[in-house]
Amino acid sequence: MSRLVAWLEDYVLPLASKIGQVRWLVALRDAFISVMPITIAGSMAVLIKSLIAAAKTNLGWKAFAWTMQPLVLISDVVWRGTFALFALFLALSLGYHLAKSFEVDSLAGAIVSLSSLAMSIANLTKLQVNSKVIFLPHAFDIEQFSTTGIFTAILFGTIGVSIYAMCFKARIMIHLETNLPYAEQRAFDSLVPAIIAIFGVGAINFVFQSVTGTFFGNWLLHTIQWPLVRMGQGFGMVMLVTLLVQIFWFFGINGLSVMAPMLDSIWLTAQNVNITAVRNGKAAPLLWARSSFDVFAWFGGAGGTLMLIIAILLFSKRSDYRTIAKVALAPGIFNINEPVVLGLPVVLNPVYFIPFILAPLVNVAFSYWVTMMGLVNPVQAAVPAVMPPILGPFLACNYDWRAIVLSIINMLIALAIWTPFVFAADKLADTNSPRPYYTRQY
Repeated sequence: MSRLVAWLEDYVLPLASKIGQVRWLVALRDAFISVMPITIAGSMAVLIKSLIAAAKTNLGWKAFAWTMQPLVLISDVVWRGTFALFALFLALSLGYHLAKSFEVDSLAGAIVSLSSLAMSIANLTKLQVNSKVIFLPHAFDIEQFSTTGIFTAILFGTIGVSIYAMCFKARIMIHLETNLPYAEQRAFDSLVPAIIAIFGVGAINFVFQSVTGTFFGNWLLHTIQWPLVRMGQGFGMVMLVTLLVQIFWFFGINGLSVMAPMLDSIWLTAQNVNITAVRNGKAAPLLWARSSFDVFAWFGGAGGTLMLIIAILLFSKRSDYRTIAKVALAPGIFNINEPVVLGLPVVLNPVYFIPFILAPLVNVAFSYWVTMMGLVNPVQAAVPAVMPPILGPFLACNYDWRAIVLSIINMLIALAIWTPFVFAADKLADTNSPRPYYTRQY
């Protein structure tokens, strides 16, 4: 065990630290976090519509469904303003955070990123009328601004903002020596760098379209984005990412933050595809989504540490461990695990290394195969990260009661894995405690 921990500390920890400091990855992580209100609002629109439809179909509440029809229409409007434009919001957020990391004008960076996305997707739409396909030039298909445009937004948003930042840092700008208001002066400073960046991205797209005869966004979608999303549905890929998140966390590095660019770009895309399909009345096509990790394995936070807290409260005889567990219980119910991970601690604690790694892996593996067998719905709605266990899976799986059963089974499995190591930690702590010194009485 000590050799394994030392090897991970020597080779894995430095790599994780470097990944966590990459400017582009940090900006991408912050961008996905920033658009969370859009994600949650769009998911709520799907959940509301599904709840009303289920009440009408399964319970026969036709009058209720008719009364709630305005709410269904409002949910459709909310959908068009949130998930239907997800890539648009992501491009803005990524441009803002990337420009901020370069210490240049953030608003200009957001605008350049959005312009770069718009230039990189097809302005040609197909329309089917009476079994005939009509091509409409100079018209954007709104689907290109949804999840299908995520990789395009990431790639060209990064290219555009990087060019803009380099020109700005090189002082290639028009700087007026007059007493202009701050906003106007910043706009003039950003004018030339932004123009160079936009024309640079435009030139890249023009050359690509001239050589290949297709838009870069369409090519990127079919040759890179979809293969990666489908690769993310593989059991090995899911288990590998779970393992890496746990290893990073064990060494005190937020594994979710380090792996956020991969988790969000691959599995959040899959989740959005499922949400879109359900919203259109179709079955969720993809097995594993971003929230699948959270609702089926990371209850209480990464490592399933809520069950560690419960195991300590049930079985530990040490008052110091029980006190920490009592303090960490309320945050743990809402999937905040820093009090127990850093306070017990779990981080760099060899006693808890095996259950911290093993419990999520077993939960993910079990949930993956249960979902594959069709015994529970795939995740098809985004729920907030602070949603308590049992309730979170129920909502994420679109009101599937079987998700509650699966969640309870997973929690019991994690509890069974954590419990022996709680006893071991008690025994080890008692062994290492200083013995009292008695003076001999005569």
